[in-house]
Amino acid sequence: MKAMILAAGKGTRVRPITYTIPKPMIPILQKPVMEFLLELLRQHGFDQIMVNVSHLAEEIENYFRDGQRFGVEIAYSFEGKIDDDGKLVGEAVGSAGGMRRIQDFSPFFDDTFVVLCGDALIDLDLSAAVKWHKSKESIATIITKSVPMEEVSSYGVVVTDDDSRVKAFQEKPLQEEALSTNINTGIYIFEPEVFNYIPSGVEYDIGSQLFPNLVEVGAPFYAIAMDFEWVDIGKVPDYWRAINGVLLGDIKNVQIPGNQVAPGIYTGLNVAVNWDKVDITGPVYIGGMTRIEDGAKIVGPAMIGPNCWICNGATVENSVIFEWSRLGPGVRLVDKLVFGRYCVDKTGNAIDVQAAALDWLITDARQTPPSETPFERQAIEDLLGTNAS
Repeated sequence: MKAMILAAGKGTRVRPITYTIPKPMIPILQKPVMEFLLELLRQHGFDQIMVNVSHLAEEIENYFRDGQRFGVEIAYSFEGKIDDDGKLVGEAVGSAGGMRRIQDFSPFFDDTFVVLCGDALIDLDLSAAVKWHKSKESIATIITKSVPMEEVSSYGVVVTDDDSRVKAFQEKPLQEEALSTNINTGIYIFEPEVFNYIPSGVEYDIGSQLFPNLVEVGAPFYAIAMDFEWVDIGKVPDYWRAINGVLLGDIKNVQIPGNQVAPGIYTGLNVAVNWDKVDITGPVYIGGMTRIEDGAKIVGPAMIGPNCWICNGATVENSVIFEWSRLGPGVRLVDKLVFGRYCVDKTGNAIDVQAAALDWLITDARQTPPSETPFERQAIEDLLGTNAS
């Protein structure tokens, strides 16, 4: 069976991570989120998978290639162009536009197919969802999930009638105005007939354009609310909660990698640490070839990536540190995410300019990202300061 993973977005809400890592490649304890999606699709018999790519397309393609080692077949639809220097320049055409582009190239979607957004961890029973979709003779089905009423303002709400037919949408409604607690999870089931409603050669979005059009013309368009684990990583706070959820055991379908060397403490290969001279309270994951000097303190939930260096007297508490980072002697890192030269608070709202005292080792993450605001530029300069190596 055939499926598509939407992977062309720039991931602006997950910056600075997505300056150098496309959103589907963001690691959940060293494993890209898109890899979990491939495993789910394969489990339910979807083994021919199209992936639309644009922003940092080569990062996705170089990792997953033709899908052989994941037990599936993968092909990529690049949205963009090659400039005069031979570099790929992404120009995404929207989620529905990406579907249309593949179908116009050669009619790939010739039967019921599934479309997944590439930025969520899910354990959905796709087989049951497809069976329900077919029973309704629907040409498009949204998989929804019920959330507490106090959370509806963070999501797109799907409104249905008594027969589960979609009537309307509310984009992040106020709690008192919400007509439903069922939200759009970015998981869709389509029939090829849906392409009759998607124009060719233009940017076109599934949620904001295709779906309202289906409602307007009265197409057989349904939504089913299902109980499943769905962890969105569309924003920095979401990613933070996902990492904490895995470490705390709240997310059941993701195993902590490495070896458990003590209760709640997991490591990759060849971590350099004298366990008798450090203070570590789990849950903590420490990547391979990372050095933890004597006198360091780590309080979980915390993740420290591979090839990091935590110096003597440094404290890491409830924080996420990506690979190739060096935390200087005596530095206290609490409720922060460190990625290359960036240090972000857990809300994701700003670069922490007070972290200029951090002494970290950076590799290619030091490349200047595009489209910085003046505030970001100043914050980056402050962060690099005289202590950056």
